[in-house]
Amino acid sequence: MFSLCRLALQRAISAPVLNRSLTPSFALVQHTLNANFTTSPVTFKQLAGIPTPRKWPAKNKQVFPPQQPGEPRREAWVCHYRNQIKYSPKKLLALSQFIRGMSVDEAIKQLEFIHKKGAKIMIEVLREAQEMAVRDHHVEYKSNLWVAESFVGKGRYLKGLRKNARMRITILRYRYCHYFVRLVEGKPPEHYYDPPKTAEQKLDAYMQELRDRRILFGL
Repeated sequence: MFSLCRLALQRAISAPVLNRSLTPSFALVQHTLNANFTTSPVTFKQLAGIPTPRKWPAKNKQVFPPQQPGEPRREAWVCHYRNQIKYSPKKLLALSQFIRGMSVDEAIKQLEFIHKKGAKIMIEVLREAQEMAVRDHHVEYKSNLWVAESFVGKGRYLKGLRKNARMRITILRYRYCHYFVRLVEGKPPEHYYDPPKTAEQKLDAYMQELRDRRILFGL
């Protein structure tokens, strides 16, 4: 046993030393990897070639013809967005649906009670939209606005790896999303969605459903 260990030690000492290491350099490995590939939760970088929303900000440059005498006044509105938010689209969608139909001050007030990252981002976007409305769209009072549209779009996803035991890996997806909002001048409507049905309307709908049913094997 000791002779085998002594022999192995002598061979290791007498083995020639390589001039260069067999392991590739870190710069070479990074060069071979794709730009959208990462092994660590890094924040998003505005890489070249990533598209940005074009149609939504272009709505602010839309020009309408002059109104005729006696025609009701056309309300001013402003479109704003936030691009590539490091947040889950599903989480932000629930918050965006929550403020639809509210006045902008009420929406900001309600979001301040929600202790989530998405709520803080939406507050910043709403305040930026208020400033744009007063500065660029001739809105007199920034409080005289309500949320007409509020929705979420899917952004660029980044893929990464997580090393597991036994030479296995897990594919990670770092999700990004866009947030879009449109503020309209004036007071918010009483019902943003369809108003709730009255008892008579529910009864009529139920009776019509009974009349429209099909009875199989009947006369």
